[in-house]
Amino acid sequence: MKLVGEKGVRRILMATAFSAISALLLIALFIISEGLPFIFSYGLGEFLFTSEWQPHLGKFGIYPMVVASLWVTFGAMVVGAPLGVAGAFFLSEYVPKAVMRVIKPTIELLAAIPSVVYGFMGVMVLAPIIRDNLGGPGLSLLAASIILGIMILPTVISISIDSILAVPQSYREGSLALGATVWQTIYMVTVKASKSGIIASIILGMGRAIGETMAVIMVAGNSVNIPSSSLDSVRTLTANIALEMSYATGLHRQALFATGVILFVVIIILNSIASVAIRKKTIKK
Repeated sequence: MKLVGEKGVRRILMATAFSAISALLLIALFIISEGLPFIFSYGLGEFLFTSEWQPHLGKFGIYPMVVASLWVTFGAMVVGAPLGVAGAFFLSEYVPKAVMRVIKPTIELLAAIPSVVYGFMGVMVLAPIIRDNLGGPGLSLLAASIILGIMILPTVISISIDSILAVPQSYREGSLALGATVWQTIYMVTVKASKSGIIASIILGMGRAIGETMAVIMVAGNSVNIPSSSLDSVRTLTANIALEMSYATGLHRQALFATGVILFVVIIILNSIASVAIRKKTIKK
């Protein structure tokens, strides 16, 4: 009976795992089947590198939105990555363990806050500050970058802390025994030993930033143009899909699915790079 029970549990777990993989494959196949024919017929170069997005005229250039997505993601990483990594090292190396056990779950709770709440705070608080002090409409590339930078903090901090804590304590003790200060030990030993995990956290945060939709719609302004400054309103790829899918038909609808294919490929590449970084860290251990 025990053997039969173990086999049954194994089969249930295997079926659950395959169902998750199957769902992912079905989503990928649906997006690709809807978007790839449009890319082939319209032309990948024409689709990616032209600047006119006028679906009613049959013009589907997503270059302004590609540029906007890259700039917003870059801005989010400039805000979130240094703060996240610095916070992770502070919590891991300076804060007492009892305090860290309380603060770390609290920070991770930020990931559970709906993105619309971040967007609301951006509209009501951040955008007016930017408009009154820096100029522009307020709803801008800068506002989107700051909001996304805050949103990726839980991902960066949590994974970075796990990577830092995985460094053997003997490494730190050996460095301190040789006369290094705590900061020198962190910089010369801990950072190098946990580097791959920290890089993985930043890449996963980047994937979260480039795939975010609701908060970006609320704070970016949604103007289809190539930004000339951080105070310009922009529209990202995800925002474009969310704003126009409800009424799109025909080629317009296919173009939005093709945009989804581009995003899907980018996020797969980022996650693959993160997985390789984590795997290298595991092998080194």
